[in-house]
Amino acid sequence: MRAAVGDRIIVEGTRPGTARRDGEIVALHHADGSPPYDVRWSDTGRVSEFFPGPDARLHHYGHTAAGGQEAPHRLAE
Repeated sequence: MRAAVGDRIIVEGTRPGTARRDGEIVALHHADGSPPYDVRWSDTGRVSEFFPGPDARLHHYGHTAAGGQEAPHRLAE
């Protein structure tokens, strides 16, 4: 899993009754985009260090491609 600042991370609830969480990646610990990430969670507004597990996926948003064009949105799992 490789992320960039501004990507969204979604964590599915793995037990019945557990809510899905999502947040924005606000900082990386490694230049190559590998975990862990600092995530601002949408439900609390708090930032925490997060190591994604198999129940997490990324949405890449608003990164620019060569030539200044916005890169298409893609889903990485």
